[in-house]
Amino acid sequence: MSAVSVTPAWIAVDWGSSNLRAWAVNDDDAVIAQASSARGMLGLAADEFEDVLRVLINDWLPDDTTSPMPVLICGMAGARQGWQEAAYLPLPTEKTPSHDVLAALGERLTHVTTRDSRLAVAIVPGLCQQQPTYDVMRGEETQLAGLVAAQPDYSGAVCLPGTHAKWAHLASGAITGFSTFMSGELYKLLSQDSVLKHSVAAGDLSDAAQRGAYLEGIDTALAAPERTTAQLFGIRARDLLDTALPQGDARKAVLGARLSGLVLGLELAGATAELSDHATITLIGDAVLCQRYQVALEHLGYHVTTAANADMILAGLGRIQRARSAAQASSSDRGSSSARASSSDRASVSH
Repeated sequence: MSAVSVTPAWIAVDWGSSNLRAWAVNDDDAVIAQASSARGMLGLAADEFEDVLRVLINDWLPDDTTSPMPVLICGMAGARQGWQEAAYLPLPTEKTPSHDVLAALGERLTHVTTRDSRLAVAIVPGLCQQQPTYDVMRGEETQLAGLVAAQPDYSGAVCLPGTHAKWAHLASGAITGFSTFMSGELYKLLSQDSVLKHSVAAGDLSDAAQRGAYLEGIDTALAAPERTTAQLFGIRARDLLDTALPQGDARKAVLGARLSGLVLGLELAGATAELSDHATITLIGDAVLCQRYQVALEHLGYHVTTAANADMILAGLGRIQRARSAAQASSSDRGSSSARASSSDRASVSH
């Protein structure tokens, strides 16, 4: 639960598959309190989300039910299996007018009806594309919006490492396309549920032998991606036959590093195929995972910058919340103008 009683202007929420994070934000978009929970989307039924959220943020909610607290949620709460599905916002195609979908996120929010009248909940939509391939993202759009909030004219590649890594391309702050690579899930399956589980273990790239094996795996996959599955089985064969490898846990750690390099190298073969030499790539995500990507990308000659995951989520939600507030103010102004016009018309008729 939240440990501090505060009065925020609004509440930012990142609801992932396995955890939940919330931030109380003031009028200056500064975080004044935060809270977290292990109640992620995968462990909840649709009718449980509101209670889980209320328990976490109850100390931040107003006593006055006539002024509900704005709550803006990104992530898996908007999935089909989540609290309420938030439809994907499609990227423009050759047959549709060009527009900036990241700028439009605040206009396409899904508003959730709650039992607690102190809550005004809205969920950020994900993004989808149909060309050149079908693809979707949910949660990463908010991180990208955060990057653009910090760098409005950003152009270049952005990588968001994770179980399903996203590679997005931006031009002058607008997303032009993206691709998803299942490298994280593939590594987990191979290391835990394949014949390789007997030969590999997690390790640490600060170890010289493991770092060397990792980079060798990267280079091998990039040089001949079509032979990657053969190289994968080669890890098992090395474990059985290579007398030059260390023994015991060190042996498994070195082979695990090679597996990690092969899997990521296969991803990079596709993700960097159209990038220029020495291009700049921005990484957004978990610090440890981003560090593994950074080691590989700098080894290949790319210039890498990193952005903190939570910072980008908060910046993105802040940008979307400002658009939400502006839209609400505009709607209120139109309503007031319409009411005044109607009143004037009635007065004219009475005279």
